[in-house]
Amino acid sequence: VPSRPLRPAGGSMSVVEHVREMAAAGLHSNVRLLSGLLLTMSGNNPELFSPSQKYQLLVYHADSLFHDKEYRNAVSKYTMALQQKKALSKTSKVRPSTGSAASTPQSQCLPSEIEVKYKMAECYTMLKQDKDAIAILDGIPSRQRTPKINMMLANLYKKAGQERSSVTSYKEVLRQCPLALDAILGLLSLSVKGAEVASMTINIIQSIPNLDWLSVWIKAYAFVHTGDNTRAINTICSLEKKSLLRDNVDLLGSLADLYFRAGDNKNSILKFEQAQMLDPYLIKGMDVYGYLLAREGRLEDVENLGCRLFNISDQHAEPWVVSGCHSFYSKRYSRALYLGAKAIQLNSNSVQALLLKGAALRNMGRVQEAIIHFREAIRLAPCRLDCYEGLIECYLASNSIREAMVMANNVYKTLGANAQTLTLLATVCLEDPVTQEKAKTLLDKALTQRPDYIKAVVKKAELLSREQKYEDGIALLRNALANQSDCVLHRILGDFLVAVNEYQEAMDQYSIALSLDPNDQKSLEGLQKMEKEESPTDATQEEDVDDMEGSGEEGDLEGSDSEAAQWADQEQWFGMQ
Repeated sequence: VPSRPLRPAGGSMSVVEHVREMAAAGLHSNVRLLSGLLLTMSGNNPELFSPSQKYQLLVYHADSLFHDKEYRNAVSKYTMALQQKKALSKTSKVRPSTGSAASTPQSQCLPSEIEVKYKMAECYTMLKQDKDAIAILDGIPSRQRTPKINMMLANLYKKAGQERSSVTSYKEVLRQCPLALDAILGLLSLSVKGAEVASMTINIIQSIPNLDWLSVWIKAYAFVHTGDNTRAINTICSLEKKSLLRDNVDLLGSLADLYFRAGDNKNSILKFEQAQMLDPYLIKGMDVYGYLLAREGRLEDVENLGCRLFNISDQHAEPWVVSGCHSFYSKRYSRALYLGAKAIQLNSNSVQALLLKGAALRNMGRVQEAIIHFREAIRLAPCRLDCYEGLIECYLASNSIREAMVMANNVYKTLGANAQTLTLLATVCLEDPVTQEKAKTLLDKALTQRPDYIKAVVKKAELLSREQKYEDGIALLRNALANQSDCVLHRILGDFLVAVNEYQEAMDQYSIALSLDPNDQKSLEGLQKMEKEESPTDATQEEDVDDMEGSGEEGDLEGSDSEAAQWADQEQWFGMQ
């Protein structure tokens, strides 16, 4: 190999070294142009550069393509670089070494083969070729895997459902970096016990000051991943009260999400607002926040939130979900479907996007497709009740009461007997004449646990409406409205008051419902009906009561299947409870 092109006389830098320096300086566009020209020269005269120089040029060229987001092209150049490296290893084995001092400088400045494989895996994940990414990283011997390789492998294994391999890789990350908190969350999400995870960090907690909160943090997220919302909320609140961790945006976001999962939407919205004020560029969790606002009929706020998020980043799923929420609650289901699909394209792990798309499909009558989306949401978030609600809603919509009952019973057993699971099971029981009494017992249990739980109140009111026990229904609703205001509850109270001829107060209740959600169609219909019949004769009055009973039954069912607090017209998205 001619020596002149490698290192010009006078000890000045070779052209490849210039490329390396530009790459190190971050001059990617310059590297791309120069390395492209040099590679063409090398193609036309193979003697021009040594094998190690060709390897370097290919890697630097591929890096510049990676920087330009041309992932497929980058993969092909990285592959050529690895082939070149293989040839280089063979020739260096054949040639007798002239002493380590001479050979070391060159090998030291060569780009790492392991780093090249990591970059290739990154390209594959960007191209959504996860199997190829796993294959390339799997090929790296365990001892040579750096923490970032183990972290990427753990995430890829988890996504592919290879839980045991994922746990092994996360543990390896923690062995190398005991403060890798996302690896800790990864292990907890794969059902590794909190105590076992904590034992892996105990030495560092004891040796570094002001880290005593970490064991409590691990405990809190262990509760999150076992679905124990109440204890998770209490533990995070205890952390949040510590002066050193007060006003931490991540903790507030977790709290907001937990309140949402527990069906406490008011506190959830408060915590999201608090987090947003502390960090105006916050994206994480804003999809749930947007859903909650939409469910409350605050569509203008949802629109503003969507615009703000798009200004922060359109490469995240959240802005698309929030915008989809706005479309969904404006009854523009095909647009909501498109926006949900776009969000899933950006982040296939977005539970909220799957729920949005599933709900839109269901409302468009494409129930079987919707079922697929809700099942995927359940796979990603097995502790989120709203995912199961969406699936059960689909089963009921297609008259598959048996499947709905099996699913509701499973949820009840796995997530425990709380107000939410009791109400979900009761909802299915209400669909079958044989299980009406069971529904009643379940709802009473739910309301004993949480007298203010809106979905339980709505379902109990529906049951009382069927039994024509209007006075009991009115008492139930007044009691539920004593400490909260909810559009659906006011509307149902209006229906019940009509049934007992309390027309004036019924009009007041419909008006309050409309002030809370101006888009509530059923309240509007109730009010218009009242206004038409200001002075009804006895005959039409009686007939009207029958009408209201009918619509009370169906309206409540739908209201709970679909609207604001229940699961249907307004709740359509479920998951998004």
